[in-house]
Amino acid sequence: MYKNEFDNLLNQNIKFNAYMFFGQSNYLVEHYTQLVASSLGSPDEIEKLYFDDFDFKYAKNKLLQSSLFAANNILIIKLEKKLNKKECTELIEACNTNPDSKVIFSCMGDGDFKTMGGYFTKKLNAVSVRMFSPFPNEAVRMIENQAKQLNMNCELSALNHLYFMHRQDLSLCMNDLKKLSILDEKISANTVNKHCFGIGAVNFEDFLHNLLSCLDISDDLELLLEEGMNEIYLLNQITSFVQQLFMISSYARVFGSANAKEILGFVPPKNVWEKKSRLAISIKPEKFLEILEYLLNLELELKSSKISDSNIYLQASLRKLSVIIR
Repeated sequence: MYKNEFDNLLNQNIKFNAYMFFGQSNYLVEHYTQLVASSLGSPDEIEKLYFDDFDFKYAKNKLLQSSLFAANNILIIKLEKKLNKKECTELIEACNTNPDSKVIFSCMGDGDFKTMGGYFTKKLNAVSVRMFSPFPNEAVRMIENQAKQLNMNCELSALNHLYFMHRQDLSLCMNDLKKLSILDEKISANTVNKHCFGIGAVNFEDFLHNLLSCLDISDDLELLLEEGMNEIYLLNQITSFVQQLFMISSYARVFGSANAKEILGFVPPKNVWEKKSRLAISIKPEKFLEILEYLLNLELELKSSKISDSNIYLQASLRKLSVIIR
């Protein structure tokens, strides 16, 4: 199921014996893992097995045996690659055998966990939840809610700025919020610039603008990929950016001017919004469909074709994008 469906079950206090969280957003996977674990028991009742520490036999025995010192027996297993069906179902069934036990699989990274998610069925009282990267307005709301929990006085524009500074990485934003929370002052965009530092040598927002403005992005693209940015993630961010430009362009052509709040759900920093609006209007409406089709076909090729070097292939393909835009 998806996040919104699971949120409804959480609100109804419906519990399962086994949980699996996976998908595009590592932050949401981590967040819901901790949220569910804390709802099932106290910190003393939770054991964590991360990556290389995972041992199937140990995990199974742990779940089959109740703790002598605690009422609940909760095991968090963090994985970077899927378990086979036999091991996964045996761990789930161990929780059905021992009602004191619960297991939570926290699946990180870009591994193919979709098949594993199919092992979590109602019959086994198990659930798998797929987490997609939140839209910018949803992500900024999450940052805003966290700021409120930390009793911070923040300008919304500062939170928007923080989000884009970190290339829409929620984990980095939340970590920086904790750092900013110790300041006895109202948090503005200037405060963020003073105390926080965006990742990487390349400004990602500038890279996206340059790409869609048909400027030379060769060096920046190479740097982004050298820094470890995943090819599919990069392509998804470009597609999302183009979709935003299309919404801005369509709104402006219908209503005469673009309204950031109505289009995006939040108000970006003024300079970011003005630059993005100018770019959106400069692209002919009929070109958007052509650009989006090209990006989606490119994503399909990267995911399904046997490309020997996806890094080089992506670089070459993005350079061809300027031909379509012109």
